Amino acid sequence: MTDTTEHTADAVSRYVRFWNNTPDEQRRAAGETFADDVTYVAPAGVLTGIEALADFTEQFVSNVGAYEFRARTEPDINHDYARLPWELWVGETSFAEGTDVLAVGPDGRVVSVATFIDRAPATQPHHDEQQDS
Repeated sequence: MTDTTEHTADAVSRYVRFWNNTPDEQRRAAGETFADDVTYVAPAGVLTGIEALADFTEQFVSNVGAYEFRARTEPDINHDYARLPWELWVGETSFAEGTDVLAVGPDGRVVSVATFIDRAPATQPHHDEQQDS
């Protein structure tokens, strides 16, 4: 493994741990996981900054309860980029599946995330589905 792919793999490990922390723990760990101005692009919207990610988690937990973020497979790493297939579990139920594409900066912190929903929760449309106006 090259230095670039190793620091990207380390960033992915910190990323998974981040999502499995409480919002307060996320705020403490965020500085080593994300660049201060990290961009998170998901079907639900675009978030910028560490605080926005922690707020997103608080809102999610208040709506659906505690969850576990699991990698479905080992991430694919290409230099400073990683593709991470994931699954969210709420209790004993698989809630959703997706794939995140992470860009990692030279300091080993995640600078951007693009999230794709592969299997949406039953109450949410897939990112490819059109919503009627």
